[in-house]
Amino acid sequence: MSKPYRIAVGGFHIECSEFTPYRSGEAAFRVRRGQELLDSHPWITGDTSAIDAARLERFGAIERIEGVEWVPLTYAGALPGGPVTNEFFNAWLDEFCTLLEQAHNEEPLDAVLLTIHGAASVVDLEDGEGVIASRVRQIVGKDVPIAASMDLHGCISDLLFESCDLLTCYRTAPHIDVPWTHERAARALIKVLDNPGRTLYRARVNVPVLLPGEKTSTEVEPGASMYAKLGVYQLQDDVFDTSIWMGFPWADMERCHGAVVSYGYDEQAVRDAAMAAAQDFWDNAGVFEFVGPTDTAEGSVAQALSAKVSPFFVSDTGDNPGAGGTDDSTVFLREILDAYRAQGSTKRVVFASLNDPAAVEACEQAGVGAPVRLAVGAMNGGVSGEPVMMDGVVDRLFDEYRSGGKSAVIAEGNFKVIVTTARTQFGCSEQYEAAGTPFDAEDIVVVKMGYLEPDLSAAAKGWVMALTPGAVDQDLPRLGHHKIMRPLYPFDELPFDPHLTVDLLERA
Repeated sequence: MSKPYRIAVGGFHIECSEFTPYRSGEAAFRVRRGQELLDSHPWITGDTSAIDAARLERFGAIERIEGVEWVPLTYAGALPGGPVTNEFFNAWLDEFCTLLEQAHNEEPLDAVLLTIHGAASVVDLEDGEGVIASRVRQIVGKDVPIAASMDLHGCISDLLFESCDLLTCYRTAPHIDVPWTHERAARALIKVLDNPGRTLYRARVNVPVLLPGEKTSTEVEPGASMYAKLGVYQLQDDVFDTSIWMGFPWADMERCHGAVVSYGYDEQAVRDAAMAAAQDFWDNAGVFEFVGPTDTAEGSVAQALSAKVSPFFVSDTGDNPGAGGTDDSTVFLREILDAYRAQGSTKRVVFASLNDPAAVEACEQAGVGAPVRLAVGAMNGGVSGEPVMMDGVVDRLFDEYRSGGKSAVIAEGNFKVIVTTARTQFGCSEQYEAAGTPFDAEDIVVVKMGYLEPDLSAAAKGWVMALTPGAVDQDLPRLGHHKIMRPLYPFDELPFDPHLTVDLLERA
């Protein structure tokens, strides 16, 4: 039996809004090392028990990749937030590079697989992933292939493109194909290792479009067709991957825009695939629309309070922690609570959620059933608004198992607000059940989110996206970008010449 390939795995995954005062430090991240890191990849372990059957049926089985010695480095992942602190990023990068050097010195590595986002901003350092990839290249040298598996809302900087031989990203938003994307990157690496001596080409086309995810879901058109066509561009060995990056709109940097990357062994085929996908992207630039109904904050409140169906969901889009919102904005809470009180409504409402550790502590001290009068939310001021006074009782104390930590539910009549110790997003049914607010028990569910995650979408009998202000405002031009490339849609009106050109690099 031939000697197994030695492939190092690790990464850094966060998307960062630069329009928030929040900073993502050590407490925001979960760091995996050693066997825990390896166990998180089903194509390493062969264990797919954590993946639901519907996704396995849709995307196909994930089988253990044989003939590889996987070398775990370190992986840091966090809920989207503000720029990462220098202290945490530098400490993590030092550990990552030390482990990589040790592994490579013990026995030369055959390849490196990075799992990254593509929109990590670090305080005073815009291109976090580019720096990571370039450091990897410095350590392993030019002969060791490097692959990056990414989020489609990431960005492809020059440094990242130059440092990595293979780049691919998710093909679904909401992101339900994550492990398949990582597997695809891993198998592409092995394909390159199995074909020594063949020249590998990679082509990038930058596309001057930068739209929020709420307009670019792959579940509806034109995103659905754009991503479905990617397989058409792949012809055996000629082109074995083409991916579309939508970019990340809530950071202000030159790399924030759409992009397409193709790679394979036929130079012209790789060029053609990248240009075809990029042209398709550009041709659809003005076609993208919000994936669901939208309204102002005031209009959304009126819809929710008058809805004849339940549960009726409202997305507080401007404070979506899943895109980097502060998770403590009270702008929409104030709007709906004032209207609720003024109408004397008795509808059952749950507001999920507000990050407010002090409110959670006060609820714990008071105890379940105790009356409380608390000013909640708006810890960060500015885009978060002003604290809102709640005059009610402690309805529940619980541990939000995903990332929110100790949490409490404050009930003012039938109006409930979930407060958490840490930033989190209530995106699955189990979280609402833990809070004692299952979907079928509520008339209105307000969630800090853009498009609804699958559990919420399945439960919703009605829905509206409230176009609220905040760190992840859907009205991008009013945020005040200064560093982005121009012209760029929607910051510049169509039509204009996109100047689509192919950047080509090769690996001999």
